[in-house]
Amino acid sequence: MADIKSHHMIYGTLTDYVTGEKIVDTDDERYRQKLCRFLVEEKGFRKNDLEVGNKIETMFNGQFVVSRIDLVVAINGRRLMLIRYGPGSLVTRERPALAAARVFDSGYVIPVTVVTNGEDCEILDTATGKVTAQGLEMIPDRAMLLDLAAAPMLTAPNEERREKELRILNAFDLEVCCVGGPCVLPNAPEG
Repeated sequence: MADIKSHHMIYGTLTDYVTGEKIVDTDDERYRQKLCRFLVEEKGFRKNDLEVGNKIETMFNGQFVVSRIDLVVAINGRRLMLIRYGPGSLVTRERPALAAARVFDSGYVIPVTVVTNGEDCEILDTATGKVTAQGLEMIPDRAMLLDLAAAPMLTAPNEERREKELRILNAFDLEVCCVGGPCVLPNAPEG
């Protein structure tokens, strides 16, 4: 039996477009890299506008969850757009992405939330949760976010609302390997 250590196909390593660091090469990571390249080369962002590799850790009901925040776009020190990648349906990604954008920064709500599967995306108004546009070409460019940076930011949620958003993130991002049973893959970190 093969010594497979993950549910993801691993092709080796690749160089992160933003940081220049060597990272694990998977299908998901290839989409993330493509998105970073698109934001810089097509949407006018600078590499230093992009924050990669962030996470939010939560613990509720004995379930410790690490929620990956694929990209945060910050201009002049203000976080303006949070992007979460996940394969498959976009609508199932909306609520946890909104929760992340509402709690990621302790001082304010990140105003624009984007969910993408690498081929399509939805752009959401974080305050209302409403989809404002669809399609990768509709992701705001750097000039649009600069205009948004001039507007007042929505204050971060109070502690009660923050906990509710963190609970939502915890519940949606909980990974249950092999439908709650033992993982069939030997030495898999997901099991």
